[in-house]
Amino acid sequence: MAKKEYLLSFSRISLGLIFIWGFLDKLFGLGFSTLRESSWISGTSPTLGFLKFASKGPFTKLFQAMIGNVFVDWIFMIGLLLVGFCLIFGIAKKISGYSGALMMFLMWLAVLPPEHHPFLDEHIIYIFILIFLAHTKTKFSLSNRWRNLKLVKKHPILE
Repeated sequence: MAKKEYLLSFSRISLGLIFIWGFLDKLFGLGFSTLRESSWISGTSPTLGFLKFASKGPFTKLFQAMIGNVFVDWIFMIGLLLVGFCLIFGIAKKISGYSGALMMFLMWLAVLPPEHHPFLDEHIIYIFILIFLAHTKTKFSLSNRWRNLKLVKKHPILE
């Protein structure tokens, strides 16, 4: 296996772990970004902290209006979980890559302008990497087994 295949696989799995960690930390309040008393299972909106304290710029009112919206909370948490899971296992690459990119784009919109650059920050870099990974074959994945499932054969968009 070439070095680039290792690097691509490591990048895919690492990004998946970032999404899964975000899910677990917001769900249980593991004390990194989210305190236990601010966790989702403690009754706090998982989007509260970011939308209330990090959002700024031209879309602040739009994003802060979403705080506590049950639909937004569920979509956000399901998105973190599924994108992370799919990236780690290398399945549903296009849907997970583009969904993750959309999540990063929305987070980028919420913090405009970024702190250290007029328009570029880690969210944009993640977008490029996620879209690239959506169109790249990597090793250490279940993509071959996933691709052979009846459901995936019937609906190729799931590949």
